[in-house]
Amino acid sequence: MSTGPDETRVRLDKWLWAARFYKTRSLAKTAVDGGKVHLNGTRTKPAKEVVPGDRLTVTRGEVEQTVTVVQIAERRGSAAIAATLYEETPESIDIRERLRSERRMRAAGLTVPKSRPNKKQRRALRELKTLG
Repeated sequence: MSTGPDETRVRLDKWLWAARFYKTRSLAKTAVDGGKVHLNGTRTKPAKEVVPGDRLTVTRGEVEQTVTVVQIAERRGSAAIAATLYEETPESIDIRERLRSERRMRAAGLTVPKSRPNKKQRRALRELKTLG
């Protein structure tokens, strides 16, 4: 998918845009400058060149993805093509899915209590059950 004189290297911000992590290259550059993207475990600059095999940690909101660069691309393609540019680690997928389910539970109003209900709370629960 890559074109140009050196097909094995591309700027980090350009690759993040092509892999559809960010909508614009400007947003990708801002994220890298802000420390939201780490290359091989260290903070980096947007102009740093990415090669296949590099490991990226991308933080967007409360979600942190760890991916390995598989292919290089300078141009933004379809989402299907963008998905082939990287491979997400299994640990990253597990953490992302767990956070997703926790967000769904919070949105539904289901929260896991920090401790057992006390005597007053147990009586209130029992009363609720008998009314329903």
